[in-house]
Amino acid sequence: MRPIRVRIGVLGLALVAGLAAPTTATAAPGAGGAAPAPTVEERRLDGEVPQEILRRSGFAAVAPAFARGLGRADSYREARAVVAREGAALWRRAVDRVQGRGPARGDLSRDDGRPLYWARLGMTRELRTWEPGFGLGERQRAALLTELERTSRGQADLRLPRGHRDGHGGHGKGVKRVLLTGFDPFTLDRDVRISNPSGAVALALDGTVIDTPDGPARVETAVFPVRWTDFAQGTVERALRPYLPRVDLFTTVSQGRVGRFDVERTNGAWRGGFPDNDNVSRTETVPVADPASQPQWTTTTLPYAAITAADTGRFPVYDNTAVTEIPAGGDEPVVRPDGPTPGSTAREGGGGNYLSNEIAYRATLLRDRLGLHGTLPGGHVHTPVLQFGTGNTDPATGAVTDPEFVRNRLDIVAQARAIVAVAVSAPGTDRG
Repeated sequence: MRPIRVRIGVLGLALVAGLAAPTTATAAPGAGGAAPAPTVEERRLDGEVPQEILRRSGFAAVAPAFARGLGRADSYREARAVVAREGAALWRRAVDRVQGRGPARGDLSRDDGRPLYWARLGMTRELRTWEPGFGLGERQRAALLTELERTSRGQADLRLPRGHRDGHGGHGKGVKRVLLTGFDPFTLDRDVRISNPSGAVALALDGTVIDTPDGPARVETAVFPVRWTDFAQGTVERALRPYLPRVDLFTTVSQGRVGRFDVERTNGAWRGGFPDNDNVSRTETVPVADPASQPQWTTTTLPYAAITAADTGRFPVYDNTAVTEIPAGGDEPVVRPDGPTPGSTAREGGGGNYLSNEIAYRATLLRDRLGLHGTLPGGHVHTPVLQFGTGNTDPATGAVTDPEFVRNRLDIVAQARAIVAVAVSAPGTDRG
């Protein structure tokens, strides 16, 4: 997710037939007529590509079934139970499909992470436009939408092994704990077929145990939206705060440059304004709690030297140290290949100034505010851009998948798994 330094054009890179219309139960008393409108992101569901992805993955019936469940709810309490249950079921179904459990229910490659994204949007659209007879206030609807986002993104399903960190930041002997996050697809108005490999990584690794030279490591994952507003409202901190003190390593992951992985050394406190999935733009300092103590920069504590030195797969892995700053006393941005200078103001971290930089900044700032900088390895990894095969690069006429596209995604996922194995077993990360 680096639109500042990567030409978006190189990314190369709806309801399906039979998808029910938004539930039209009796309008709430005093509702005044029209139901709330779908978002920009949700309106993309009407395109042929989202319909095909849902149909070919077996996820076409998810939103209609959810709408029927909502229609049977006679109270806000019942509706909340439906939302929590069905949101969690969607996440688990997506994880199971990617990891090969149960029937594929379609001919789309099982490793494809896009069905989760489009099915979730079908559910949020149903919920956003639902008008139950018992009446649903604006704050209640917002709370239901938040619960649906949380449960369907795996944020309520982080099942770490039992135990607790000792006084030195470790868990003693046993299974190590890794927390990894991915992202939704983005730049969908340029190519609605696009798939974010970080989301596929999250689905493939969730709940898995990786064998490392230092023993097994359990990976738990979640995914996040590509929306500025959600980040400003604290979705990252709410999701990660309970777990950072309990893990041995964390990494946020997103799609970055063509043909390479990057371990981003430095993260900046600046939003560069690139439009998000709702076509909203923000150019400002990253909004966080207690801004008076907010640093301009945070740094990775991932073992970048070990990661970049290891043979983890076919893509090269770089320790990216470059940033863009306004130097102390200056007023123009300057690119610094070796990191920020003292007193400078952030304009781009190593990962740019979009939401991948922001999740890295927020997660590492949270680590530091929890007093874990010296004991908890954590930071951001950018994957290669997930590209379609030669001859399948035209969004208007191209296929939603092809063999090279699948091979690229499988290779990225396998290499991400190998990077995690190296990181969690590197010298200095065994704190037991």
